[in-house]
Amino acid sequence: MRNMAKQIGIVITFEDTPNVNRFFVLDQQRLTSVRLSQFVETSTEEGILIGTVVNVIKTNRYFSQLDTLSDISQQGIEINTIFPTNLWEYTLLEIKPIAVYTNNSVVSPGAPPSPGAKVFLADPKILKAVLGLADDGLFLGHLKFQNVEVRVDIDKLLRKHLAILAMSGAGKSYTASVIIEELLSRKKGQGRIAIILFDVHGEYLSFGATDSPYYDNVTIIDASSIQFDLSKIPVSMYRQFLPEMSIIQLRELKKIISHYFNRSKFSIDSLIETILTDQTINVKTRDALVSWLYELKSYNLFEKEEYPNLEHLVRLGKLIIINLSNIISLRKKQMLVLYVTSRLFSLRRKGQIPPFLIVLEEAHQFCPEAKQVDAISKRILETIAREGRKFYASLCLISQRPIRLSTTVLSQCSSQIILRITNPYDLKHIASSNEAIDADTLNTITRLMPGDALITGEITTYPVFIKIRKRVLPETKFEKSICDESKRFEEIN
Repeated sequence: MRNMAKQIGIVITFEDTPNVNRFFVLDQQRLTSVRLSQFVETSTEEGILIGTVVNVIKTNRYFSQLDTLSDISQQGIEINTIFPTNLWEYTLLEIKPIAVYTNNSVVSPGAPPSPGAKVFLADPKILKAVLGLADDGLFLGHLKFQNVEVRVDIDKLLRKHLAILAMSGAGKSYTASVIIEELLSRKKGQGRIAIILFDVHGEYLSFGATDSPYYDNVTIIDASSIQFDLSKIPVSMYRQFLPEMSIIQLRELKKIISHYFNRSKFSIDSLIETILTDQTINVKTRDALVSWLYELKSYNLFEKEEYPNLEHLVRLGKLIIINLSNIISLRKKQMLVLYVTSRLFSLRRKGQIPPFLIVLEEAHQFCPEAKQVDAISKRILETIAREGRKFYASLCLISQRPIRLSTTVLSQCSSQIILRITNPYDLKHIASSNEAIDADTLNTITRLMPGDALITGEITTYPVFIKIRKRVLPETKFEKSICDESKRFEEIN
């Protein structure tokens, strides 16, 4: 027998329900406080039907007669003093069936519950099985309004890529930090991966602070110190760095590099000098190539040796933070992302580095839904999005403008964590990329509080709203109020 304290009401006949798409529950005695998005269960001939609350309606017959209410109000009488209104208030819960649990398996609902069937809050064990949650996975938080831990399988979350989407201030970076904490906390033998994080605003530097519990497993690299090894750059990548370069110019450049250098170490100055002295090159082509190479030289990125040495640096259970916060030029940041991600993917394809996760903040800046000339890092990110799964190279893309994010990349992110979004264009873009998100879910997304999130896709069998757990690391300067920052500034000046 079920614990009757958990009963929330009974199934009623209302409008054209109950049917397989929805049914209503009457909670006339107000036995429990039920909230939107909670999960309930009831018995059917198929097994235990699990459903989610998609609407909560309160009604009272004494407040349905507008003429009577108007007359009483004009007489200055409180309706509660002449009618027992509190005895006639009741709550209707609109329930959307999502699955049937039977014989330790989960199937789609094929029949509605019967009118009069008792309805309970869903049993946590059954609910975890229905939602596909893990008993021992990455701990993200709890189901909203229900004390059920949300632990997810690392393969489901990351193998086919992850997108974290939300408006500014809704908790994107906080959520990403929780995931990184979980990954860094995994022990040897649990299945660890390397993490490479492109930190656009310096929001994750606290991971590498001396008082951080993760200090020993974190390497912070100032992006201004990164150097590209010219001998490791495929000639085709020059045209990605310089999309305006013509095919003829690229062909001549390839001929020179293969003839004079043939994979040996060389500098950009020696390359320029070689082109200037090669009399076999057309004058216009030579001048154009030299001009392009001088432009590349101005970024102070191209050298004889790679720094840092990615092949030696990327290790299981380690976090590499590439701090881009001091780089102003968007083109230079895109060049850094292009080179590093290309090198990582190449090394991973050869099995020279372990499985990894690339975490990319402000992803719409690096793989936007725009023409190639506006995003030189777009092509490699789309390639990893399409092919990375085969090589255990994963992406976590974080963006506050989903509509500006490459549709190709977003469609390959089989798991999504969505926090509060109110922009209608962004909401429409998300809905078009995820068929599991319906109108009711979209409406709920617009009302989420900071720290509340929708998880959907491979991560769970049904979209669910959760409360992200508290982060281990202390709050950063980005999470403090403007008043707190003003007080801090006043104290030190």
